[in-house]
Amino acid sequence: MNANLLDLFWEGFTMESYVQIDAHSVLIRLQPAADHLPCCSGCNQHTLAIHDTSTRRVRERDLFHYRVWLDVPVRRVRCVSCGPRLEQIRWLPGRQRLTAGMINWIESLVRLMPVQHVATLLGLHWHTVKAVDHQRLKREVTEPDRHRIRRLIMDEFALFKGHRYATVAIDADTQQVLWVGEGRSRAAVRPFFEWLGAEACTRIEAVAMDMNTAMDLEVQHHCPNARVVYDLFHVVAKFGREVIDRVRVDQANQLRHDKPARKVVKRSRWLLLRNRTNLKDDQALKLEELLQANQPLMTVYVLKDQLKELWYAPSEDEAKQRWQDWLNLAMSSGLAPVQQFARRLKGYVEGIIASAVYRMNTSVLEGMNNKIKVIKRMAYGYRDNDYFFLKIKAAFPGKVR
Repeated sequence: MNANLLDLFWEGFTMESYVQIDAHSVLIRLQPAADHLPCCSGCNQHTLAIHDTSTRRVRERDLFHYRVWLDVPVRRVRCVSCGPRLEQIRWLPGRQRLTAGMINWIESLVRLMPVQHVATLLGLHWHTVKAVDHQRLKREVTEPDRHRIRRLIMDEFALFKGHRYATVAIDADTQQVLWVGEGRSRAAVRPFFEWLGAEACTRIEAVAMDMNTAMDLEVQHHCPNARVVYDLFHVVAKFGREVIDRVRVDQANQLRHDKPARKVVKRSRWLLLRNRTNLKDDQALKLEELLQANQPLMTVYVLKDQLKELWYAPSEDEAKQRWQDWLNLAMSSGLAPVQQFARRLKGYVEGIIASAVYRMNTSVLEGMNNKIKVIKRMAYGYRDNDYFFLKIKAAFPGKVR
């Protein structure tokens, strides 16, 4: 048995010499081991015929505080089956300038730290570390099983500043990220359904989303059996922005002659938008006093609470009845912002009623979007979208069914 410790690191080679390059770097020169026959990288056959030899300088894992470099004599063998081919070196795959041990070390670190921090720690270029991590992600991110997908959740997140967005689709049952693509238009979303395939699209039962017309139209076009389910949070938030805020501002403007009362109304935005259960005792008291003193604000606040009840209907028939009751109240309120919102909401009512059958929302995906923002901030942004999207897929592999 060969007891040479270096064989554990560099199989097929022995150390010829070493030299200290500087205070923190060591260069080790290797030579082929006399008892090790070179092997063809094409057919794995051993041969004695050497075509030529070239020296490659590669980076090995650090030893204590030293950065270790290797001068490796890489031979091309003259294989009877493949012709001239590089010899197979197990610890130096392909034409790499990094040993397998160094690559494994980089892959371990990038799971925990941003690419730039790993590059600084190891003294490597940013692109080198990123290329290693990119290859790892391509290897580890598995293709989803499209035949088992029945329910989807779709949403968008900010990709860059300046209203540039990306769309993400997940399996509602496993919470696995299925697809990420740049943009949120119909043309941007269409590649997802093309990737899903016609057969898998016909098996989709429901898709939860916000009130995004582009996604809605693409779902209707590609998934004939799917029902669109609109998310409660997005609809109520839209009601808050377009109705409650507008009525609050109008009421404040009518109180210009009463500055104390106007000040109270102007500062009541969050009292009106928050759920009553989330208010402290003193905040709840202020809300009650405000609503008692202002009838239009009372009206929109009650309509907001009743709008939420549409998503908790026990059946579709009950949901339709609740919708009709809410619509009648909205149209008879006498408030223009409420009436305008109600007319717009008519086009989305089927997606609201569908929530009585499919209890779905985008809250899970909203939580994922927050983690995506953390991934982006840790890396100080990404210039390569393909790499960024692989990072997202790796972060959300889904739950085992």
